[in-house]
Amino acid sequence: MIPFNKPCFLGKEIEYIKKSIETGKISGNGEFSKLTSGLMEKEFGSQKIFLTPSCTDGLEMAALVCDIKEGDEVIMPSFTFVSTANAFVLRGAKIIFVDINPETMNIDENKIEEAISEKTKALVPVHYGGVSCDMDKIMDLAKRYNLMVIEDAAQGVMAKYKDKYLGTIGDIGCFSFHETKNYTSAGEGGAVSINNVRLIEKAEVIWDKGTNRKKFFRGEVDKYSWIDKGSSYLMADTNAAYLFYQLENREKINNKRLHLWEKYNMELKELQHDDFIKLPKIPDYAKHNGHIYFIKAENNLIRTELIEYLKENNIKTVFHYVPLHTSPAGEKYGNFHGEDKYTSLESERLLRLPMYYDLEENEVEYICNSIKEFFYKH
Repeated sequence: MIPFNKPCFLGKEIEYIKKSIETGKISGNGEFSKLTSGLMEKEFGSQKIFLTPSCTDGLEMAALVCDIKEGDEVIMPSFTFVSTANAFVLRGAKIIFVDINPETMNIDENKIEEAISEKTKALVPVHYGGVSCDMDKIMDLAKRYNLMVIEDAAQGVMAKYKDKYLGTIGDIGCFSFHETKNYTSAGEGGAVSINNVRLIEKAEVIWDKGTNRKKFFRGEVDKYSWIDKGSSYLMADTNAAYLFYQLENREKINNKRLHLWEKYNMELKELQHDDFIKLPKIPDYAKHNGHIYFIKAENNLIRTELIEYLKENNIKTVFHYVPLHTSPAGEKYGNFHGEDKYTSLESERLLRLPMYYDLEENEVEYICNSIKEFFYKH
């Protein structure tokens, strides 16, 4: 069976974990935590990086940093993972869902303004599959309406909007290093990029349990104490060690995934030409990272039949998000603004194909040939 995903493992991650253990400091903010956050700050252009146990924790931390409160409204797409919404619901906010652009599966930037109200506190663009939203439009809206922008760049490490890395454009960006992502910190993990310098000190306190302990370690205060709300949002140093080796090899991993993505695209073009499926479309302003390769069937029935056919041929494929506004919690904690023209429709057509670092070209060819057989013969 060709799996849908295999966690990335290059080989030397274990050596780095061993080095972390040998330092005697394997909890948060150890040697490899500092190396990893420093690398990300330097290479990606973040003002400050805080490693977290997950992207979910990163989003929850971002909601605290932005002081989201009861009665606030936060605008985001419905086609996203539940953590995107949960982070703000936990603070008492109401989620305002906006329709997507069917070409990118990202929030439709042209539908955001009409959803803004006097209660709106933040915009949360989600860069689906590592393909950027139109951030110029979103940042312009945020400036005009005095809103915070929190980028959900869980899938966006190494991807860019124009010449800027995703997650470094809004006030805050959140990344995931879960085992399904391009880079992993041994299964779970995340990071918060603070891009608005005014938020750095507050973020540092919230990140470390609401204390000013980092100031104490830097010798800036003679003792640390509890000064604000916060939680334990630190990644273990052993996880950071695993991640550090992968980020040192980020170009190698990125290039392999992009090569596989292009291989899929080339092999499946004829099916799009013959109107059997629709392939991904990358906007001119976006430089993606090969995180997801998806196709769209004509409808949910054909998609379901294709999933079963590929399974019979030892290929694991999966659909993706059930739109949040259609779920019980989504109905309770949010509203869909305007018409759901594309979100539900497109989510029922989308099918993700296997994509991971160890996937081989001959396996991609076999997957694509199997898809062609399904449409041309069945």
